[in-house]
Parts: sequence; structure tokens; C-alpha cells
Amino acid sequence: MKKNKRINSGARFLIYTFILLFSILAGKFFYVTYTQSAEGVNLIEYGEQKWLKSDTLSAKRGNIYDRSGQPLAEDIPAYTVIAILKKDYPVHVKDPKEAAEKLAPILDTDEEKLEKLLEKENVFQVEIPAGRNISHSKKEKIEALKIPGISFDRGSKRYYPNQDFASHVLGFTGLNDENKRAGLMGLEKSLERQLGERDGHVTFMGDRYSNELPDSEEKIVPPKNGKEVYLTLDEKIQLYLDQAMTQADKKYKPKRMVGIVADPKTGKILAMSSRPSFNPNKKDITNYTNYAISSAYEPGSTMKIFTLAAAIEENVYNGNAYFQSGSYKLPKITRPIYDHNRNGWGSITFDQGVENSSNVAFSILAREKLGYERLRTYLSKFGLDKETGIDLPKEASGRVLYNYEIEKVTTAFGQGTTVTPIQQIQAATAVANGGKMMRPYMIEEIKDPKTGKVIQDHEPFIAGRPISEATAKKTRDILEKVVKNGTGRPYAIEGYSVAGKTGTAQVTDEKTGKYLHGWGENIFSFMGMAPKDNPRLLMYVAVDRPSIKYPEMGYTPVANIFTSVMKSSLQYLNIVPEDVKLAPGEKTKKEHGSPLLSLKGENAADAAERLKNSGFQPVVLGDGNTIESHEPYEGAKLLKGERVLLYTGGKVKMPDLTGWSYMDILRLSSLLSLKETVTGNGFAAKQNIKKDSIVKKGDFLVVQLKSARAAAEAEEKSKEDDKKVTD
Repeated sequence: MKKNKRINSGARFLIYTFILLFSILAGKFFYVTYTQSAEGVNLIEYGEQKWLKSDTLSAKRGNIYDRSGQPLAEDIPAYTVIAILKKDYPVHVKDPKEAAEKLAPILDTDEEKLEKLLEKENVFQVEIPAGRNISHSKKEKIEALKIPGISFDRGSKRYYPNQDFASHVLGFTGLNDENKRAGLMGLEKSLERQLGERDGHVTFMGDRYSNELPDSEEKIVPPKNGKEVYLTLDEKIQLYLDQAMTQADKKYKPKRMVGIVADPKTGKILAMSSRPSFNPNKKDITNYTNYAISSAYEPGSTMKIFTLAAAIEENVYNGNAYFQSGSYKLPKITRPIYDHNRNGWGSITFDQGVENSSNVAFSILAREKLGYERLRTYLSKFGLDKETGIDLPKEASGRVLYNYEIEKVTTAFGQGTTVTPIQQIQAATAVANGGKMMRPYMIEEIKDPKTGKVIQDHEPFIAGRPISEATAKKTRDILEKVVKNGTGRPYAIEGYSVAGKTGTAQVTDEKTGKYLHGWGENIFSFMGMAPKDNPRLLMYVAVDRPSIKYPEMGYTPVANIFTSVMKSSLQYLNIVPEDVKLAPGEKTKKEHGSPLLSLKGENAADAAERLKNSGFQPVVLGDGNTIESHEPYEGAKLLKGERVLLYTGGKVKMPDLTGWSYMDILRLSSLLSLKETVTGNGFAAKQNIKKDSIVKKGDFLVVQLKSARAAAEAEEKSKEDDKKVTD
């Protein structure tokens, strides 16, 4: 009995012990289940950290386009080189020295430093600094080396296909204070809310190497792409401006330059450029200021446009009245106001005063004809005392210096008072657009890339009506005489009537506060519009202190830029050169040429023969038999001897362009979708793509134009070369 008693007691002890332990375990289980933690560690968070994996779903920053849809800023694929160093991972860098030897030349980095990086211990992988954002071609070169453990992270980078094209307008992107990509300058910065992207992500349960586990449930937060921005800029006109300014920059090395081309009917900015410039792909920046909108300076005689228009509007201008040029004395002021040649031109008419840019003429208009109060009112009407409101960041405004009589008089001819180039452009639209002053703008519309829905649309806005249509026309007529007979002669363009005004502004020395003196120590500028009777383009160019020596003239680089850009742009817009004179008794200009009928679908050989017999020059492009398209277009008026380009598809051989006109080259580029660059004036003399070379869509065509005589000599040489080959 005693023995059984002892056994029962032992059994009970074991049972109680088991129950106690079970209770503790059960309690612990329920505690963990309830609190979801153990030893102060949140088990769900621990599990997620250990097994829950996440991959980024990259979003795309919005593209920026010109008005025809050509990309000006876009995201392109980029790759970052990754080296896996964990030795128990199946594929890792096995020989750091050999890997560094092969990678260093491609990545342009120090081989020794790279080797040390690849020898790192206790890390799974490293990112190679010199291998960030590499191009696809570099990636392919590295892949061809077949280095174990080297892989790539795919991403994207911002790319500006036209390099230093409108760089101060577009700006650039980079890493912000939060180490995230964002716009840091220009439209890239001001439109960050619209252009900016937001990455998405996908989460799943995975192993230690981030391989997804079976039956894992994915959770996806989709990426949000940036909006698409369309500008008023025209890629072709902007390229004309950039190229002309780059040439002037190289030759004359000015302190700074600015150029603006606008559509005066709408206020659209078609081109805008500042120098010094930079390439946003390289970020080689020395100047962060967009001088076109952010720099105010004394305009010089371009200001006379608005004083003249005000005097005409107030009916106090008589162009046939005479005044004594040379100097003009103000009461109580010792030093008189002088004309730029000091001596003047004797007794001349006010129209002649405008043509010769007489300061005396405009002093009389301001003081004796208009009166200071009326002149000041017109400065406001023309918007010269406030910002234009253009949709670009960091617009500045000038300062109207109008306290003392001398300041009021000098303001009339552009001295003392300061304005920005964009303020002058806006004011000049009133003269070019029948009295209606158009607010300048750059952003055409903003679209949702997914739906194509227009989120923001810009309509032309009339900023004011400072003058009447009749005044605008009379002002243009007088400004045309400036170009024909006066200081604007270097700005004349053959075949087109140009109205405009020159400017030579004094520059203040930042150290002394006094005006600089010396040959070329001025800002030389020109405001011009064409064609005069119905201006399609309005252009302002300013060159600050070009490096010139006597007797070189400061207006030369300005005239070179204006005439080449304006002429190229007018031709690009298919604005036909005007007839200079009408025949006796004619009231309207004659319609010249015969309309071209559609040739599409015709046999190329038959059509070419027919055109040749009719006195035209057919050029067949392609090895097909049937005409797919042609230039000029159907209905275009053709003169005898003009070229007609017939595209038949297939392989296209480059023709000999020697002797071709600028318009012929534009038509060829349009028909074959080439990217042309044309330099010089006259007719084609040189081309980068050799005759009979196969050309493809998107090829770059560079053509140098020369005078008719030089082009004829080049054409003769080309014929001789062809004869030698044939012989």
C-alpha cells in the first residue's frame, strides 16, 4: 500500500508538472498570439523584414516637346553596374584584380581603387560609382567581357537630344536635398509638380536572395508617370538661332548674348537663347541666368520704336518737319544731348532723324511734342514698367528712371531706364500686330501621357492695345526706311521687307558706376520684324561687348545672327519672298508660276520625263518605280527651272547638292526626314553626305552655302570630277 501510495504521489507530481509546463507554454502561446511579439520583438515586423521583399516599379519623368512633338527633354534607359561579392552566392566576383583590369578602361576609372572596392569583405554586393547611369552601348561592352558577378540595375536618366539647345529655358535635373531626382533649373524646376514622377513598388514573400516563394501574394502600388509638356518652341528655328549665336560666340567672344524669336500674332516664343550657354547633359555651367527674361539693361535706340509709336498715336509726329541735328540743349543742364556722331547731319526731317537714329530728334519728340507725362503713360501702356508674366521662372523687370528732366529725355532714346529683352518683345508685338500687344508665352499645353487628355492649355492673350492699327502700320513703314536707308542697312534681307530699329547701349562699369568707354564697349542690338506689311516673325538680338578692333563694327555679329536666322526661318515657314516692284499700272502683285498637279502613284520615269519637257528639274529619290510623295507639294506654284523631288521608296542615294538653293535643301530634308544644318548664304557648295551614299531617315545632313559665283565654281568642279570618274 505504501509503495502504491508513493507511485501515485510521483504520478501526480509528474501530472502537475506537465500541467504547469503546458499552462506556461499555452500562456506564452496565447500571449504571443495576442501581443504578436516575443522578447520585446514584434514578430510580424521581424517576419516581414526577413521574408517580405519589395521591388521598385520605376516611373517615368514627363517629356518636354517642341510645338511639333519633337522631344527636347526625355528619359532614356540607363544602367548601374553592380558587383556581387558574397562568396557563398552562386555567381560572384571571383578575381577582383582581373575584373578591375577589364572594367576600368570602359568605365574610365582608376583600376587600383576599383580593385579595392571589389575586394570588400562582409557585403553582398557593391555599386560601382563610375558605373552609374551608363549607356546601353557601354552595358553591351561590359556584358561581352562575361565577368562573373557583374550585373546591372536598370534605371533611367534625363537626356537632352539637342545638347545645348535652349538650355536656359529647359534647365536640367539632378539630386535634390532629399537625394531624389528633381528639376534644379529652368522649366525642369518650375514644372516639377507636372513633370515629376512617383515610383511604385511590388511586395511579395521571398527567400534570402529575394526569389519569390511559391503561393506568395503580390501587392502592387503602380508607378505614377510625369505629365507631357509641349512648348511653343520650334526645334528648327531654335536650332537656327543656337547655331548662329554659337558661331558669333566663337568669333567675337562677347561678354554675353541674347536672342528671341516670337510669333507677334500670338505671343508664342519660337526660339530663345542666351550665351554663355551650357550642355544640360554635361552640366558644364558657368552662367545660370536666362538673360532673355532675367536681365534688365539700358536698351539703347531700340527704345525709340515705342517713343515713335507714341508720338504717331498722339498725332504729334510729322515726319516731313525739319529740325537741327547734332546737339540739343536742355534748360539748367550744362552738357547738351548729342547725336551719336556728335556733329549730326545738319537740318533734316524727323523721318531722316529716325533713319539715322538721332537722339536729338527723340529728345524733341519727348520734350516738345509728346510731353513727359504722355510719354510716361505710353511706357506703361507698352508694359515697359512691369513684368510681362511670361510662364518662365525668374522673370525680372527693368526700372523706369524718370525723376529728373534729363532722365525723362534720355528714357525716350533708351538711356538711363532699363528693360528686359522679353519686355521689348512684348511691346514690339503691338507694332507688328496691328496695335494688339500679345503677352509672350512658352508653354503650349500639358497632357496626361496615359489618356492624352489636355490638363493645361494656353491661349493667346492680348496684354493691351497701346496704339491703333493705323499707328502700327505707319510705325512699320518708317522702320522699314531705317533698314532700307538708315542705320539698319546691314539687317536687310533680299526678297523680304524688314522693319526694325538698331540699338547701341552704354554699359555701366560695376566697379565705378560710370559708363564704360572704348571701341566695342557697348551692347549692340536690333529689333526687327518681317515681312513688314504682315509680320510673321519678330526677332530681338543683343550682343554685349564683342571682342572687336577698329574699324570692325559692333553691329556685325548682331546683323549676322539676325539675317541668317530670320531668312532661314521665313523660308522654313514657306513664306515666299516678295516681289520688290510692281509693273507700271499694276495694283497687285502678279501670281507667278504654274501649280504642280499631284504626281503620287504615277510612274517615276514617265513623270520625270514630263517634268523635264516642261522646263523643270526632276530628281528621283529611291529605287522604286512609283512615286510615293513629292516636293514641292500639290498645288505649289513652280517657276521654270525649279527642282521637283520625286520619292519612290526603297534605298535612297544622296544626290549631288552643289548649286541647290536653300529651299531645295529644306524640301529634300522634309521628304527624306533628314536633320539638316545649313550654314552660310547663297547656294550649296559643300555637303557632308557624299553623292550616291545611301541615306536613312534621321541622318544628319550638313550643307554649306556660298555665293552664286562660288557655288557655280563648285558645281563646275563637281562636273569635272564626275567626268574624270566616267572617263
